[in-house]
Amino acid sequence: MDLTETQIPEAPASTRHPSQLYMLFFTEMWERFSFYGMKALLLAYMVTQLKFDEPKGYAILGSYAALVYTMPMFGGMISDRFLGGRKAVMFGGILMTIGHLVLAIPQGWSFFYGMAFIICGNGFFKPNISSLVGTLYSDNDPRKDSAFSIFYMGINVGAALGGLLCGYVGQRINWHYGFGLAGIFMIAGLIVFYTGRKSLRHRGLPPSPETLRKPLFAGINQEVFIYIATLVAVPVIVTLFNQYEVMDYIMFGLGAISIIYILYIASQMERIARNKLFAALILIVFSTLFWAFYEQNSGSLNLFAMRNVNMNVAGKELPPLSVNNFLPPGWVIILSFVFAWLWPFLNKRGLEPSTPLKFAISFILLGAGFYVFYAACAFSKASGLIPLLSFVAGYFLIICGELCLSPIGLSMVTKLAPQKIVAMMMGIWFFASAVGEFLAGKIGSLMSVPKNVVNNPVLSLPYYANILSKIGMYSIGIGIVLICLVPIIRKWMSEVR
Repeated sequence: MDLTETQIPEAPASTRHPSQLYMLFFTEMWERFSFYGMKALLLAYMVTQLKFDEPKGYAILGSYAALVYTMPMFGGMISDRFLGGRKAVMFGGILMTIGHLVLAIPQGWSFFYGMAFIICGNGFFKPNISSLVGTLYSDNDPRKDSAFSIFYMGINVGAALGGLLCGYVGQRINWHYGFGLAGIFMIAGLIVFYTGRKSLRHRGLPPSPETLRKPLFAGINQEVFIYIATLVAVPVIVTLFNQYEVMDYIMFGLGAISIIYILYIASQMERIARNKLFAALILIVFSTLFWAFYEQNSGSLNLFAMRNVNMNVAGKELPPLSVNNFLPPGWVIILSFVFAWLWPFLNKRGLEPSTPLKFAISFILLGAGFYVFYAACAFSKASGLIPLLSFVAGYFLIICGELCLSPIGLSMVTKLAPQKIVAMMMGIWFFASAVGEFLAGKIGSLMSVPKNVVNNPVLSLPYYANILSKIGMYSIGIGIVLICLVPIIRKWMSEVR
């Protein structure tokens, strides 16, 4: 693959994507292999190996997911002001590699410390790799949504392979081998980015290299200080895991601060730019609710698959963790081709839905998918096991909803945020995911199954069915509310569509 800078197309009318997109695609693909491969194991590992009660397991999973998506807000700010995207991606990738390899150590202390390193690393890596994709296109380049759909496919190729392989190795061979396998592929992602980073030319460089190298004290410059301060944060995060009850106050406090900060920045802008930022903020807030429902797939739906989905195919029992964690990204891989073609196809005919309408459609499809799960439960009361085909069909609708929101949201942030704060806004986009993941843990705990019925699918099924129906109802209702808000949001977005 030739990554020479001369291949960057300058004309927005071109239908070809720059080769740098594919370098970032493969970097993100292998990083997501490691991230989702590890995540596939977390809740089941805590419940079956560490013997945590289910509510505690959900709380810690929610805290981990919340922190892993909160840190990009800070990583984005630091990148915007000091490091630049390239250094942030490399530093974050190194920290995540350390975290996966620490998880592979079969010691009691390694579990929380490994997750803490991954949290810090993701804070630098995640917002900046996405922001670098946005720098390859102008704001109204019609290829931009398509590019993020392609990039999003890379995320899910990695997630599918990671969930499938790490889930199998962890559940069937050795849990720590599964964590270690994730670390190996994180190294692969680092190698891809390191060898291709120069093709980005001026993109992702520090805003002020001289200031970054300037000593602060004792010969330590700003760059080294950022690295040291991040490492100091690792034991602090471990403490939060041990005191996970305080996460309620932290998450909602940070949420309030984030909204106030965005409003303050908006107040310094002229009217059109301010309205664009308001439009982005509304869609970001709605995305929080989407992720609260969607992220049951890495929590309660993992245990649901283990207990209440018939995994027998042609006389062979499939591993539930591998199946459940392969299905969402597997559908994304297939459907990303469809959506990457669909948006430009509709755009040329003047039929492409606006960004806020895509968000509304995403909630309706998500709710429909959960109703498929619920309907399958209603027809499977006698056996307590829903058909695998129903599980697959429900995920099809859920992933159609995801593809109307997640890659579109990444693109939306790069379109509506002023260039000087785009990485920070990307971090806030991921912080919304953090709040959603945290709420997902709360919702998942409502599906906790008492220990005396976990091995009886007939008795455990009603615990899941009740909440699945409510998620479907609330999600569709939110989609309808958002449809009513579309005219206002579109007006604030000005020329951006």
